[in-house]
Amino acid sequence: MLKISKATTPGRRHLVSVDRSELYKGEPEKSLLVPGHKKRQGRGFKGHVTVRHRGGGVKKRLRIIDWKRDKRDIVGLVERLEYDPMRSANIALVIYADGEKRYMLAPNNLKAGDRVVAGQQVEPSVGNALPLKNVPVGTPIHNIELRIGKGGQLVRGAGVSAMVQSKEGAFVAVLMPSKEIRLINSECFATIGQVGNLDHKNQQLGKAGRKRMMGIRPTVRGTAQHPDSHPHGGGEGRSGVGLKFSKTPWGRPAMGKKTRKKNHVNNKFIIRDRRSK
Repeated sequence: MLKISKATTPGRRHLVSVDRSELYKGEPEKSLLVPGHKKRQGRGFKGHVTVRHRGGGVKKRLRIIDWKRDKRDIVGLVERLEYDPMRSANIALVIYADGEKRYMLAPNNLKAGDRVVAGQQVEPSVGNALPLKNVPVGTPIHNIELRIGKGGQLVRGAGVSAMVQSKEGAFVAVLMPSKEIRLINSECFATIGQVGNLDHKNQQLGKAGRKRMMGIRPTVRGTAQHPDSHPHGGGEGRSGVGLKFSKTPWGRPAMGKKTRKKNHVNNKFIIRDRRSK
């Protein structure tokens, strides 16, 4: 559900935010926080910028999410739904029958008091996790494994879901949110349902300061930069690209040229490419 703010200030005039009144308002579960977590500011292990336009932002605490869902055949009770500043989706705190607590992605329509379980022969209901071979065709799924036991890597953003299309021997054909159809090992686990917080994509931040609070710095046009920083930079006064083709900051073609390697290891598992019309 969206909240549309009154135009009491210029920054609130276009502000459209997600209503979080139904989420838990207290502190996160302390045992599931990463101690001493520091911001990387877009820098890799050598201290060099590997992702541009990152830095600053408010302090956040990283929650440990149960991507593997490897607590098999033990029923868990959803204690509450929480906001997670590190991701677009909301998360659910689950307390299992043996007393252990874990965070999981909160699928749409999951509520406090619901019960979830992961296992080979569990019912395909919202929040349960089971191998793809046991998921009925046409069922929406998320948090999908690519390798058995590695944990969910695909379909984890707010409002997205994939769908089981068909089953072919040791593989299952899954329709991804991008409309790509990919073969995945039938023993890989996935969680039933669509990821919650559907209105995340309809938000409007309202002002540049909100973006800075998220740790995202301004993006500057290449033509406005120094020629040492970008191929489009330099020139007296205003100047266009002035090249054969638009380029990235590293000199690669920027507009339309295919850069994916034909012998990519995962290409053989793609039945229909997401770029195909």
